Amino acid sequence: MTDTTSNQNRKQVGGGRRILGDFSPKLAALTDDVLFEDVWNRPELSPRDRSLITVAVLAAGGDYDQLAFHLGHAVANGVTQDELIETITHVTFYAGWPKGMGSMNVAKRVFAEQ
Repeated sequence: MTDTTSNQNRKQVGGGRRILGDFSPKLAALTDDVLFEDVWNRPELSPRDRSLITVAVLAAGGDYDQLAFHLGHAVANGVTQDELIETITHVTFYAGWPKGMGSMNVAKRVFAEQ
């Protein structure tokens, strides 16, 4: 079982500058400085809860590239693979079967790589 206390206190850091800084400096800065530095580190929700919400929204939207990153991020924030599979299963009935199946295929690939 994962120690969620240490994950809840772990500062969330973006990788925008590392990934896109040379190509799109403004988007990279907004990703790092606003989305991660500000929003992800607000104390009202734990990183674990934010990860569950983010995975659900990305699965519902069919945003598979971002979902792949956030599945790994969620595990780092203390969410188990079983909880993520259950989250995607639950979302499937609200967002639609194709998005759920696509999301589950992304999860299967990401978890196999871990």
